[in-house]
Amino acid sequence: MNIYFDTEFTGLKKNATLVSIGLISESMRGFYAELTDYDKTYDDPWFKENVLNHLVSENPEMEKYFLDQIDFERHIGTKEEIREKLTDFLLKFDEVQLVSDVCHYDMVLFIDLFGTAFDLPRNVNPSCHDINQDIAKLFNVSEKDAFDMNRERIVDAMSNDKEQKNPFKHNAFYDALCIQKFYELYRRCEYEPAYIRSIREKYYIMECK
Repeated sequence: MNIYFDTEFTGLKKNATLVSIGLISESMRGFYAELTDYDKTYDDPWFKENVLNHLVSENPEMEKYFLDQIDFERHIGTKEEIREKLTDFLLKFDEVQLVSDVCHYDMVLFIDLFGTAFDLPRNVNPSCHDINQDIAKLFNVSEKDAFDMNRERIVDAMSNDKEQKNPFKHNAFYDALCIQKFYELYRRCEYEPAYIRSIREKYYIMECK
């Protein structure tokens, strides 16, 4: 079972602490948690504006937006409390393959919730699939160039949707939804050259607007 996930945390640094985590299974079960014991001394303006202001606990309309798309459980608590809730969620599946996006920090912080990679629930693969590599392949670009590409526009191009505003970007559950949508669509089009060409064209048209 693929489980798509994202985290938000206190900066791209060695001692970053987890603020929130969102997970969505390919069977459309969701899990979202906010941690109360993250490093509150981290005082970065971008972090406050884009992460703390986009927590579900601060935005009731955000929870409604998510519930319109998927049923999910929501928790607020300490690292230890969230670990217990997340373990219960993960053990609902026979096997878990994690999928994320540029997942170096996400995966380290995910594992840290449990202690070490040896402490993960027995059904969880400690290796994470990174969609940044899929995006590089889809657009025939380097992984560095793929890193800078707008994920929401890619999904819009793949799904033939009109370009949407993204008011909840940098919320862990919103970003997990975007990862899930991309990967599910990517698996359908991976071996269809004409469709891939049309995706590339639509994406670059959006970028030029």
